[in-house]
Amino acid sequence: MKYARLTKEQFEELHPEFIRFLASQQIDKNEWDTVKQDKPEVAEQVLDVFSDLIWEAVLDKAEWLEHYAKNHIFLFKLSKEEMQSIVIHAHAPHVDFLSKGGLQWLNENIFSDEVKVTRGKKPFGEDRNAEVFELIQQGTILTDGTVYKQFEDMFE
Repeated sequence: MKYARLTKEQFEELHPEFIRFLASQQIDKNEWDTVKQDKPEVAEQVLDVFSDLIWEAVLDKAEWLEHYAKNHIFLFKLSKEEMQSIVIHAHAPHVDFLSKGGLQWLNENIFSDEVKVTRGKKPFGEDRNAEVFELIQQGTILTDGTVYKQFEDMFE
């Protein structure tokens, strides 16, 4: 398995896609029920293959990521070749970007000396999707890029 097995909730949400996947493998409901009962290790492998296919599709389409920590916000813009970043750091120890108040404070103090905004970029290695998946495993979330675009516009 290259990524991680989908959760039960994710499998439930992707039930129609999973049925189509099984059909593409020429496995009908009765056969799937039999495999689950008689060959659970094979059923586990099927779930893993499906999970990797879903992750691969999601990661291929990923364009924007965000990660919030107490004093930092990491914003990422992804292309096929590289990752651009905007990192916002609050020097004020009382600021907590994980709270609504922290984001309000940032809005009011973005141009003060208590906030440092840095930009960077890094080319992806051999496996872009594995690098993106690792960020997601660390708590980064997929987004529509609204916040990144706002900061990009603000500092250009």
